Amino acid sequence: MSNKRKTDAGRANPPGDVAPGGHARSLCRACGRSYREPKILPCLHTFCADCIRQLEPFSAPGAARGERRPATVLCPQCDAEVELPAAGADGLSTDHLALDEVFRESLLRGGGVPCDLCGEGDAGRRCEVCCVNLCEFCSQAHRRQKRTSSHSIQSVQDLKAQGRLSRPVLCSLHPGQELRLFCETCDQPVCLECSATFHREHHCCPTHDVIDGHGDSIRELVTRGLRPRLGRLEEALRTVELSQDALQARSEALAGEVRAFARSYASVVEAHCCGLLQRLEDLRLQRRNQLHLQRAQLQQALADVRGGVDFAERLLTCGSDAEILSAKGVTLRRLTSLLQSSYDPHHATTVLDDGHSVCFLPLENAGQVEGFPVVGVVHAKTTDPSRCTVQGEGVQNGREGQQGQFTLVCRDSAGEQMARGGDAVLVTIVHKDRKDCMVETTVADSGDGSYAVSYTPVVPGSYSVLVCVKAQHVKGSPFTLSVKKKLRRHGGIFHCCSFCSSGGAKEAQCGCPGTMPGGFQGCGHGHKGHPGKPHWSCCGSAVEASECLLSTARMVLGSPHGRLRTVEL
Repeated sequence: MSNKRKTDAGRANPPGDVAPGGHARSLCRACGRSYREPKILPCLHTFCADCIRQLEPFSAPGAARGERRPATVLCPQCDAEVELPAAGADGLSTDHLALDEVFRESLLRGGGVPCDLCGEGDAGRRCEVCCVNLCEFCSQAHRRQKRTSSHSIQSVQDLKAQGRLSRPVLCSLHPGQELRLFCETCDQPVCLECSATFHREHHCCPTHDVIDGHGDSIRELVTRGLRPRLGRLEEALRTVELSQDALQARSEALAGEVRAFARSYASVVEAHCCGLLQRLEDLRLQRRNQLHLQRAQLQQALADVRGGVDFAERLLTCGSDAEILSAKGVTLRRLTSLLQSSYDPHHATTVLDDGHSVCFLPLENAGQVEGFPVVGVVHAKTTDPSRCTVQGEGVQNGREGQQGQFTLVCRDSAGEQMARGGDAVLVTIVHKDRKDCMVETTVADSGDGSYAVSYTPVVPGSYSVLVCVKAQHVKGSPFTLSVKKKLRRHGGIFHCCSFCSSGGAKEAQCGCPGTMPGGFQGCGHGHKGHPGKPHWSCCGSAVEASECLLSTARMVLGSPHGRLRTVEL
């Protein structure tokens, strides 16, 4: 950024002064003052360059041999860990939109703008090429100079009436030169002098020729990826907040029942009542802490996505071609990171919890208090995902084209099976090598705490089976499922020998190597080559529940049983 643009940002609000009633977009969230040399962090939050330099790094630049390595700092606004370039704050992209807001706020406040040249008179005009504020005397001198006589000078009053300032983005290496070109090789905007010197062999195009393509890449991520997720995050956050209210209401209702029941007893029952209330409060605090943690995660994800979407939309709406291209790199990286790694709630895993898992049983035997039998307990048997188990061979082994099954058993924290259903169960089966290959699953609630899961794979290979209850993995999840190729069925019969199974027919043949004298083409008990046990007539396999081995074991040229034929009884 040119020195003159730094002057604009600094003089819009003198260092050390907080802009009274200033617009939020013109104020730094770290120091509370108007932006001075604003820089964009990788999380798309803007701060003054000096404020970024004052952040305490997690990994300090290495100085063992004088080299400079990237440092990792915490964003003051979203607490995200962001990595600074090797050049530090100077290597970050400049937020030109923030500079526009700072200067615009200084005009709208109605205060006098000092002249950038003489520093004495009030600036009534502004040179749009040099980006300097000029008093009347310096304005006339600016027009008389041969080098600046053709510059466009506007009235400050006219700028106040504009909804947004449109200022050129100048080259940091050649002050006065506007960034009108975009180097496709280096992926950055450049001025005419840069294109003729540093980028002479590179492919440079006017910014207005390439802005559509680069702007569409940002717009695509926002419109198709992050904008729908923003709605889902907001809906999930509302669901969690409703769960908190419902939990509080349910706890208060149960507390009323407990008090009404306890008033019918004497002092011993009153003591028992206090114990019941303490139990209820502990359960409420335990569940409230869980909801608070989930709410904090959703709020953080929502803030990250909303910050990225708002910045990208404002950049596309308010930024000039050069401003969009200047911030394109960091914007695309942040939006892509949010789309890939940001928390995306699924409807099946974020459900309203109205607290019905906690109930009061007034007639339940509660033992004795000071020798007196009492009744009434607070029951809180809820599903604990870490205790839930998966049963059945179908979670580990499957066969192509055949339905596989396994059973999910939901249990409480004590390991006992739940007596009811209704839990939020999500089962996902994904191919390990082909991420686009997923197997559709069906989950049937048995109503007794168990859930029957069925699936039919169409592609053999290794799969990951993710079983979640209440958005948390159960014990052992994700599981590894091995799907084998389709089973080759036997074409013969499972017999003791071809002589017995065919009723003594001489033409009956068998897939085993057994032979019989007397013109018999098949096998017989006690004769040469007989396996000595029951076997399949098609391939000779002695395992009844097995795959037919005909293609691998019997297709041998010159074999006396090369052409197999069985007799069906």
